[in-house]
Amino acid sequence: MNPDLLDPTGEIRSDVARQRATGAATQLNSLGLAKPPAETRVVVAMSGGVDSSVVAALLKRDGYDVIGVTLQLYDHGAATHRKGACCAGQDIHDARDVAERLGIPHYVLDYESRFRDKVIDSFARSYVAGETPIPCVACNQHIKFTDLFDTARDLGADVLATGHYISSHEDGEGGRALFRAVDADRDQSYFLFATTRDQLDLLRFPLGDLPKPEVRQLAHEFGLTVADKPDSQDICFVPSGKYTDIIERLIPGAAEPGEIVHVNGDVLGKHHGVIHFTIGQRKGLGLGAASAAKGEPLYVVKLDSAAKRVIVGPRSALATRFVHLRDVNWIGPGAIEDIPADGLEVAVRLRSTRPPGSAILRRRDGAIEVELAVGEDGVSPGQACVFYEDANPRARVLGGGFIKPQL
Repeated sequence: MNPDLLDPTGEIRSDVARQRATGAATQLNSLGLAKPPAETRVVVAMSGGVDSSVVAALLKRDGYDVIGVTLQLYDHGAATHRKGACCAGQDIHDARDVAERLGIPHYVLDYESRFRDKVIDSFARSYVAGETPIPCVACNQHIKFTDLFDTARDLGADVLATGHYISSHEDGEGGRALFRAVDADRDQSYFLFATTRDQLDLLRFPLGDLPKPEVRQLAHEFGLTVADKPDSQDICFVPSGKYTDIIERLIPGAAEPGEIVHVNGDVLGKHHGVIHFTIGQRKGLGLGAASAAKGEPLYVVKLDSAAKRVIVGPRSALATRFVHLRDVNWIGPGAIEDIPADGLEVAVRLRSTRPPGSAILRRRDGAIEVELAVGEDGVSPGQACVFYEDANPRARVLGGGFIKPQL
């Protein structure tokens, strides 16, 4: 038997793994497991928002043995009551209220120290290094789909369900695959590219095939008090909405002054810290006269944190055709080493708010790079480049990586 299918005690890890190992094909429930719903334990990650609450309600309605788990990730004073926050004071109360209404057990786990170490501190260090990090990816990768997995297994769960808008289905090769959500405006595949194949065995995403308005309607039908609660914001731990405030608090002296330099080498002015700038930024540069002298608008095209320099130039200097990646995760068919020598045609997404565009994925000397069919403006180090099988609205997610500084 494949040893990867065994847990530390020597037992087969999950029903999905058991089916794969034994060849069993019968599925008796909607989660793809060979057992009745009443005998299937599901841990639901409940953030206190409408999406995860509806997931818990749907699974309870369908007869599953549901347990709610809420992670307390931070407590930054005003953030605990801020509209759009998550995983803090009021949200924990809301999750507990929903669990009580549904009649399911509910546990609150204090993950504040882990969240700070793996997400908040990493976010601050990345910004100081001139990157534009994505804390939601780090939270999913290092907290929700790692530490929470351990908790789910400790509770004897067959699966872990979340309220993410993404689909997970059998891939036809004995495993599971990720696909874009039916609601393109809510699709969260960009933030989940780092999910591993082992994690996919345990994960379920019941909302992947539902549009958001229908989810809200279900919340009303279930009588949930969070039915009209606003959606959480991306950077949940930044109470003021100003990234620099938390960065300067965590890393005193992070905002070191330096020069603003044109791509041709001309020094145009001074700045008060690289952390105040992002690639593609045009407003707030303080270069009115200098910009006018150049005869065209100027944009931030590069951040050199080591030299404390902000490099600016015309919009044409923003265009990027080749993107180099680090920490690549592959969940497509086969292995990433199987990519043809002349590359693989894929669709890629460089920002969560843009649709996937055509590209060629290549391996060069063990490194991964992407050649875009059409140059993209404002490609920022630290952001994600996510691979899809094609540009289809329900395309399979093949994986992704983090963008490295351009050479």
